[in-house]
Amino acid sequence: MKTVGNLLWLLCGGIITAIEYIISSFLMMVTIIGIPFGLQTIKMARVALWPFGCKVTDSGNNGGCLNLLMNVIWIFLGGIWICLTHLLFGILLCITIIGIPFGRQHFKLAALALAPFGKSIS
Repeated sequence: MKTVGNLLWLLCGGIITAIEYIISSFLMMVTIIGIPFGLQTIKMARVALWPFGCKVTDSGNNGGCLNLLMNVIWIFLGGIWICLTHLLFGILLCITIIGIPFGRQHFKLAALALAPFGKSIS
C-alpha cells in the first residue's frame, strides 16, 4: 500500500514539490552561509518525493543551542510560509476520506518545514 500511495503522491504533485525543494536547495547553496539551509531543503525533498513509509524523528545527537538558533533563522527565512502551505494543503485534503492519508503526509512535511534542524529521516 505504501508504494501505491507514493505513486499517487508523485502523480498528484509530489514530484513538483520535490523539484521545487531541490531547486531552492541549490540556490541556497550558492553561498557558504546557505549550505546548512540547502541541506535541510534536500531533506525535505526526500520526504516530499516518497513520504509514505518515511518517519521524521529527532536525531540522537543534540545540537543544543546551534539547532535552536538555526531553526529560528530558518523560520524567519521562509520556513513559516512552507509550514503554513503544507498545513493548508493538509487541511484541504483531510476534508474527504480519500484525502486523509495524503493530508497526513502534508502534516508530516509541515512539522519538518517548521524546524528541520535536529531531525532525521528514517
